[in-house]
This record gives sequence, structure tokens and C-alpha cells, in this order.
Amino acid sequence: MPTVDISLATGLVTATTTNAGAIVARGIPYGIAERFRAAAPFPAWNGLRDATQRGPICPQGVSRLAWLVGDVTYGLSRDEQCLVLTVTAPAGAADLPVMVWFHGGAYMAGTGEAAFYDADSLALEGGVVVVSVSARIGLFGYLTPTGSGDSNVGLRDQLLALKWVRENIIAFGGDPGRVTAFGQSAGADSVLALMLSPDADGLFHRAILQSAPLRMRKDRGPMTAAMRTSLADALQRNALTPSSATTEQLLTMQKAIGDAAAAEYAATPAAQMTYGPIAGETPMSSPEDERARLKAIAPQIDLLIGHTEFDAAPFIAMASTKPHQLPVADFNDNTFRDRVEALTKAEFADPQAAMVKDWTAAGGQATTYQVDWAPPEAPMRACHCIELPLLFGTPETWAGTYMLGPTDNPIDQTLAKSVRGAWSGFARDGARSLPGHLVVGT
Repeated sequence: MPTVDISLATGLVTATTTNAGAIVARGIPYGIAERFRAAAPFPAWNGLRDATQRGPICPQGVSRLAWLVGDVTYGLSRDEQCLVLTVTAPAGAADLPVMVWFHGGAYMAGTGEAAFYDADSLALEGGVVVVSVSARIGLFGYLTPTGSGDSNVGLRDQLLALKWVRENIIAFGGDPGRVTAFGQSAGADSVLALMLSPDADGLFHRAILQSAPLRMRKDRGPMTAAMRTSLADALQRNALTPSSATTEQLLTMQKAIGDAAAAEYAATPAAQMTYGPIAGETPMSSPEDERARLKAIAPQIDLLIGHTEFDAAPFIAMASTKPHQLPVADFNDNTFRDRVEALTKAEFADPQAAMVKDWTAAGGQATTYQVDWAPPEAPMRACHCIELPLLFGTPETWAGTYMLGPTDNPIDQTLAKSVRGAWSGFARDGARSLPGHLVVGT
């Protein structure tokens, strides 16, 4: 494909220009970091840097939802120096709204560099500049050994990426004064964590939270403290230090520590997502200050928040499935359906409603949505992640994923265009661009 050179604050990059009229710059480094340390901005370079290839991803195991959505990391290299982002913009753009995407994966898996999150259609149809962020996850991002580094380095990476956007997005035709942070699942939790950080003030102006696991972020502190002790013990048993352990050794410890914590703290919501930002540790507000913080920022940030009709279906199916078997959802079984609906209500709908109530009471603007769409033969129906093919990638990217079922051409392209229009319209004009509640599909 043809290329074009883009001048950034740190140097020149070569980006791809597509036949459809998009400029795509991949794998741009925005930060550099030592293990368990807060990152610094990536230093300037001389000459021309290639931004036509996908960048490295944080070392990780297999996603717990790979069976549902496929292996989003297939073919991508892994490296602890994984602080990269991809920018997709219409050619010739000027002063366009910016949408910064934070991927899901329970803070354990995924990357913004995945083809599943390619944003060509969203950028071109919506007239927006899309930035997809990759940062440290799992143990590398959220389990710094006590006394051996900085806290919440994965969240600090995301803050650094937002600062990169502020300083560089004009080069792609984006407006740094109209930035929307949006994410799904753990990515939505990241957006909320960023809102709870005073360091993010002014870095984004609208927020979209897709299937945010709002309840799972509660009471993470004690579990994380126990996990840190487990990490210290594991390092000592193997005569290792945080710096001398290999990446693979840390990945082995990450899984063992996470599994043990999930079992020990099973009665707490946080055990469903063992790694993640820790409230009260830099750069986040303390748990006691969170409510006041949200009230303070509500008038400054328009909010779009929602979930899918059967968001919890994959998790209920996984809980009753033996290892190495494919989870099965039987919506004709009233017990299964009741459990899915109850967990969707408890983990997504009710916490969302409470947040919106507080948000609007504090003077903020909020729009809610629910995704009811699913292909006719989708085994999990309108489940967790079902909206992603409506926003990102191509039909070919998502073809054959279990979530969409065996139907040929399962993605409703008319609906997809409508959803991309709604999301980009929100990025442009905020909550006033949408009804108070949006139903996606029927």
C-alpha cells in the first residue's frame, strides 16, 4: 500500500494509506519503562521510523474468552516494551474528534494492536481519529512487588498514552480538545479508573463505558496485598528477584497467583478480575474519595454507558464447563437463563444504573444503551463482546468466531454503520447527540 510520512513531536513516522482513504500508523511507541517502574515518554529519534507494522504486545497467557471471540493476539510479537499505539484517521483530516480505545481482557489478555480492533470504518464513516492503546497488563501492570517499583504502572501507561494524544494528535488531524476515552469490559474499567485519577484531568472530555464490570473493582486492596505476598514468596523460593526473573517465569507466577487469589477471595466481586488498578495507590483516588471525585468530574465529562442483554452468558457457561470443553449455553433451560439474567443485572445493569443516577445528580450528562442484537444462530445470544464486531474490524476478521455462530455473513452491516455513527456522534457532540436510552438491535 502507499505510504505517507507524519511528523510527530518525537520524530517522523511512515504510515500506511489505504484505498478507502484512511491513514493508519501502527505500533508507534509512546513510552519506555523498566519492569515494575512508571514509564517515561519515548525519546525522540532521528530519521524515519516505520509505522506500517503492528507493534509488540504485553506478554500474556491465553485469554479466558479466546474460545468465544478467537485469539486476538495471533501472529503478534510479545515484549515487555509494549507501550505502543495505533492511529487511524481519514486522509486530509483537520480538527476532528478523537476516540481513544482501551481494549478488554480482564487486565490479563489482549492488545490494541489486534486486527479485531482495526478502526478504518469507524474513522472514515464517523469522521473521527481513532487511537488504540496497548499498555502493560497482568502482573507486569498491576502487581508490583512491595518496595520494588511503582504502583499501578499499567494505568500510568494509559495516562502517558493520553498525554501523547494531547501532544501529537494534531499531526493526524485530530482535535486534542475533543477527546473521548472508550473501552469495553476491563477497558471500560480503565476509563473509569482514569476518571478517578486527578492526573487525567483535561486529557479527555467524554467517556464511553461498554460492559463495565463496575462491581468487580470493589475491595481489591486486601486481595492485591495477599497476591504481592505470594509473588514475594514465589520469587524467594526460586532464588529470584523482580529484575532477574525471566518473562516466562513471571507469567507462570502470574497464573498461579491469580488462580489462588480467585479461589481464596471467591466471595468478593474483585476475585472475578484478580488483576487491575488499585484504588488509593498513585495515580488513583482513595476508595473513600471516589464518590466525591466522580461528583466533581461529572459536569466535565459526558458519559455513554451500557451493556448487552445477556452480558453474563459466557461466564455462567464457563462456570459449569469442565476443562478443555467448549462452554454451551442453553437458553431453553430456564435455570441457565435465570442465572444469566441475574448475573447480568448484578454485575452490569444495577451498578450502571447507580452510577448514572449519581452522575446526573451531580450535574453530568449521561446516555445509556443496551445491545439486544445477535446473529440468528449466535450460541450465547447478545453476550459479552457482541457489540465489538459492530464497531471494529471487518467481516473477514470476525468470520468463524464462536460468538457469532455458524451463520454466513453474520454481522448486520446496516446496524454496524448505525452503531459506529452513534459512537462517533457522541464523540463529536456528546450526550445531546443521542436519546436518553439507546437500544441496539431488537
